[in-house]
Amino acid sequence: MKKYSFVLLGIVGTLLFCFPPVMPNAWSSDFPLPLALAPQTANPLKNLADKNFQKTLEYTLSQNKTWQKLIREKKMTVGLVDLSDPGHIMFARINGGEMMYAASLPKIAVLLAAFHCFEYDGLEQTPRIMDDLGLMIRKSNNQAATRVIEKITLERIQQILVMPQYGFYDQDHGGGLWVGKKYAKTCCRLPDPLKGLSHAATATQVCRFYYELAMGRLISPERSRQMLEILVDPDIEHKFVKALKNMVPDAKIFRKSGTWKTWHSDSVLVWGPGWRHYIAVALVEDANGEMILQNLLPVLESVLKTNAGKFSVPRLEQAAADPSAPHARIKRKSYPWL
Repeated sequence: MKKYSFVLLGIVGTLLFCFPPVMPNAWSSDFPLPLALAPQTANPLKNLADKNFQKTLEYTLSQNKTWQKLIREKKMTVGLVDLSDPGHIMFARINGGEMMYAASLPKIAVLLAAFHCFEYDGLEQTPRIMDDLGLMIRKSNNQAATRVIEKITLERIQQILVMPQYGFYDQDHGGGLWVGKKYAKTCCRLPDPLKGLSHAATATQVCRFYYELAMGRLISPERSRQMLEILVDPDIEHKFVKALKNMVPDAKIFRKSGTWKTWHSDSVLVWGPGWRHYIAVALVEDANGEMILQNLLPVLESVLKTNAGKFSVPRLEQAAADPSAPHARIKRKSYPWL
């Protein structure tokens, strides 16, 4: 009997080695990203700017004199997207089109370029390059980012960023996301045409990047999902993430940040309980920028919470029930603030 047991165990072990079980992931029914809506029904983010949401954001940030001064001097930019109601997504920004040096934040552009090349340019999606993409995003590893850039080339990354289907850099509208140098000390520069920056971003274009991912519209729903899998669960806990870990430790966080000298930036797509479905982006030029961003996130959440008190939030599963129906048709219902 023992002999047969050992044989059976050997067969099972061989099968598990050859055909490992598929492990469940975060993309279950209670975590629907990208949203199960027909990508063509999603409105462009620029069409989702909301006047009342904008006024609330402006008023709230104006209460801090330090932030008010930085905003006035174009040294602080903020973008906020409320995703809690897929039938009424709202976008607000302050200095949203102001392009600033963004350090490692534009590595999200390298991520997009890599997946574009996987899909269309014949770049092989090897385990090595996928490992490098993970290191580049989660740990902000410069060596990994440089290896990926060398496989794609700076010229190709820039071509992809200006393609009409992406439009993440637009010279006629203030620029946007730009990668003009490897993340290495000595190498050539191909700076952006407007300000001569090597690594740049605007709050609006970074908000667009996360919004298009959430809608499943960057390349394809499946490619969008693969990029989200790389962005989730960041390893560096500072700025926005430090604040979020204290306030809502169970939230899923998709994130990329950047820091160099006095330039600090952070960007998150947050998926948490209740109304906590949102995109937040900020770039700051200030010696105390890291603490400014850490303190900013709870204030941005207060704007979102106030917004949640004005409208009901339909379950995302209901919004996704009919993928062919434009989500803009979902009706809002008012309810009293509790």
